[in-house]
Amino acid sequence: MRLPRSFSGWTIGVFGVLAFALGLLGLLSPGTMLTMLGFEVPEARAAGDYTLVYLAASSMAAVNMGAYYVFAACADYVPFFRWTVPFRLVTFTVFTTLVVTGAAPGEFIGVGLWEGLGAVVTGVALWREGRLLPSRPHADA
Repeated sequence: MRLPRSFSGWTIGVFGVLAFALGLLGLLSPGTMLTMLGFEVPEARAAGDYTLVYLAASSMAAVNMGAYYVFAACADYVPFFRWTVPFRLVTFTVFTTLVVTGAAPGEFIGVGLWEGLGAVVTGVALWREGRLLPSRPHADA
């Protein structure tokens, strides 16, 4: 496996490693992850409380997503880099809205900021590299 060959690739690779690591943390120490996100960690959970199941599912998705990002970065798969920018901005908007409306605790803002800042940094890197927009083939006249 190669290291990323561009700054935009490094932004994707670093995001992937962090997503992978945080996903593992959620799987191995769910209480720690819940505390980091500002959620309560009760001594015992009521019947029908599937918080830990949902956290495990979300954490496994983060592990997988982290792997996808790392592999895309190492392959310098620029279309993937481009696709992440708008979707991460949507994630930023949704997660930030959850905090602003009081549906999520204040600590959860870190997730939204991580997504938003990462999207902007990747977008700026792609722009500076001249790779933000796909090149269009020229029609022969």
